[in-house]
Amino acid sequence: MEKILDKFLRYVSFDTASDPESKTQPSTSKQLALLQVLLAELHQMGIKDAHLDSYGYVMATIPSNIEKEVPAIGFIAHVDTSPDAPGKDVHPQIFPNYDGKPILLNKDKELYLNPSEFPELLSYKGQTIITTDGTTLLGADDKAGVAAIMSAAEYLMEHPEFKHGPVMIAFTPDEEIGRGVEKFDVEKFGAQYAYTIDGGQIGEMEYENFNAAMARIHIQGRNIHPGYAKNKMINALIIGTELNNMLPVDQRPEFTDNYEGFFHITSIRGNVEEAEMIYIIRDHDFDKFEQKKKLMLEITEFLNMKYGTCITLEMKDQYYNMRKQIEPHMHVVEKAVQAIKEAGIKPIVHPIRGGTDGAQLSYRGLPCPNIFAGGHNFHGKMEYLPLESMEKASEVILRIIAGYAA
Repeated sequence: MEKILDKFLRYVSFDTASDPESKTQPSTSKQLALLQVLLAELHQMGIKDAHLDSYGYVMATIPSNIEKEVPAIGFIAHVDTSPDAPGKDVHPQIFPNYDGKPILLNKDKELYLNPSEFPELLSYKGQTIITTDGTTLLGADDKAGVAAIMSAAEYLMEHPEFKHGPVMIAFTPDEEIGRGVEKFDVEKFGAQYAYTIDGGQIGEMEYENFNAAMARIHIQGRNIHPGYAKNKMINALIIGTELNNMLPVDQRPEFTDNYEGFFHITSIRGNVEEAEMIYIIRDHDFDKFEQKKKLMLEITEFLNMKYGTCITLEMKDQYYNMRKQIEPHMHVVEKAVQAIKEAGIKPIVHPIRGGTDGAQLSYRGLPCPNIFAGGHNFHGKMEYLPLESMEKASEVILRIIAGYAA
């Protein structure tokens, strides 16, 4: 078998950033380059029905090799990377036998990955750490998940003595912009239960996630020469700042944890005449989620009364907490927790402070919790991945498959 590290390094060489402004599916054509490579690799393994559809979904089936009838189990990962940081020309650095000291990412920038800032690094002393070079993200979110699934699939195809039921594989685009499974055909996929391999640190197993909405705010100001602006100018940037300051400060991402939700401004651009702001709104509790959306609406209505109708608010839900859909099928959680234990790992069962493709799939009849892929510090230049964590993710996949076949 090819080493999982080689797979991962090959996959991160592809620039696969998604684009929230695009109206196409997938949102960027460059994602298709990696999807086509994955399709070819599945065919090379001998998985005959692997295919890539017009929406950018790769799907494949490894048929059961046992007479016993067992559920078809799916494993899903996304190929896109976040547009929040550069994803082109990724140059991974590999640090074997990590000694617990700060890791120099970029000499010119004097940029270090320092355990004083990221203390979880110390949990990986003696292991192999894969980092960025300080200029791009790494892409472990979710190419570590892709590599883990591909490695497990290769193992199944090369070891026919490993007994298993039907195994379904899918790779999706556009997860990072909340559109990963918009056109995903659940019936065609054919799994009764599934897992996204899209979590962070080793041992994570998640079946709760945020309820999520996006708010796009357009502010129409009125620009007047500043020397003659008294009682005439309406500064769109000032109104935007006022709006942001009316939201609760303690409900920003940098001040929240565990089950606490937030308002997060992801973009602001414009000038005196016109400005646009984009927020994401998150909460695990549905009632609190609705209250947050109501507050955003009330603030914009107030400012429209204060300044005249100058603000347009577009707000839409993106996904919901999958816990409600998972709880009637808790065996999917129990099987995963057992597999993690069998791999010699302590399970960490906690809510996702984010979302996965599995959240939407769970509401479409495919219960789909989330399992670790191993990475840390996603979406930025400080992203890193302990190699051993990715290897364990692949092992857990195989143990889940074996657990259902037992």
